[in-house]
Amino acid sequence: MNSVAVSSITAPWADDTKVLADVGLVAQQQLAPAAKRIDEGYYPLDIMASLGQAGAYAGHLDQHGCRFDLAISAMSEISRQCGATGFMTWCHDVCGLYMEQSGNPALLARLGDHTLGRTFGGTGLSNPMKALAGIEKMAFKAKKVPGGYSVSGTLPWVSHIAEGQYCGAVAAVDRSDGSRSHEIMFLLDLDERVSLRACPEFSGMEGTSTWAITLVDYFVSEDQMIADPARPFIQRIRGAFVLLQVGIAAGIIQGSIDAMREVEPTLGHVNQYLHNRPDELQAEFDDLVARTMVLAKTPYDGSKEFFLDVLDVRSQGAELCLKASQSSLLHQGAKGYLMSASPQRRIREAHFVAIVTPAIKHLRWEMAKQMREEVPA
Repeated sequence: MNSVAVSSITAPWADDTKVLADVGLVAQQQLAPAAKRIDEGYYPLDIMASLGQAGAYAGHLDQHGCRFDLAISAMSEISRQCGATGFMTWCHDVCGLYMEQSGNPALLARLGDHTLGRTFGGTGLSNPMKALAGIEKMAFKAKKVPGGYSVSGTLPWVSHIAEGQYCGAVAAVDRSDGSRSHEIMFLLDLDERVSLRACPEFSGMEGTSTWAITLVDYFVSEDQMIADPARPFIQRIRGAFVLLQVGIAAGIIQGSIDAMREVEPTLGHVNQYLHNRPDELQAEFDDLVARTMVLAKTPYDGSKEFFLDVLDVRSQGAELCLKASQSSLLHQGAKGYLMSASPQRRIREAHFVAIVTPAIKHLRWEMAKQMREEVPA
């Protein structure tokens, strides 16, 4: 546990060991049997509600001790059984982080139900993160109106959302001459004013309830505001945002190693000739986890060095995910190639970790940019 006095942590999730045991139990008993169905398109809000009751979405919040190590470990336990649900846990976690870090009393009043898994919210920051990095254009545009902002545009690929739920979102505010004034960040309530359009079928992760959102003059009130302007807020939370994602990769990697060990008694005599054996991968993985847990002690460190380290562990997590999942399938052979088998599913989950924002190429882009800024002209 981080060096936070237990008395400062709101019950009932003060004991890290119990939280991880409870989350692990839900993951093994409820999530593992449903993983194939989730992969095919079942959106598991019932199981996610159970995970909320177990404390899966609480650890990283200030009111629960800012225990990012616990949040990452809980996400790993979930992803070990189902990468799609691990990804939705990350979406839910960062949405809670936005709500709490906003300091907005109206959003703080909603945080309890969110943390318990009574209500559900995702994150629409894939496009804004890429837009702010100069990779693509901002999808939502906002204009100032009495009492708030009016937002229009279409935002593709937003996960862990449905009618009646919510997500974090960012919109660009332009001046009358078309130049950019600033950006706002807000909690987008997916009510009758919002149009959701189904995305094309993915090769995996179908149960993540991913949609395109279209807004036409959607009014954003003060009660929904996360940050105005948004850039300083995003700058402050970006390290925490990226670091939490390591929990998704961690679970898929450990699940892959588990599947390799599962066939050692019957196939070890021939698997010994394969590269990337389970003990080698476990040692590499344990080193990655140790580095991640050091960073988890100071998730809001604003230094360039810290952010570079976060980008690096996130990138290495994605690359190890790809390597471990492929090795797992090779170790299991035909058994792992069945459509019902977890190794073939984990290969598709691992590729998602490698392309979801920030993708490996985005991470390398950002690392190169950060390092260029350190070199004097």
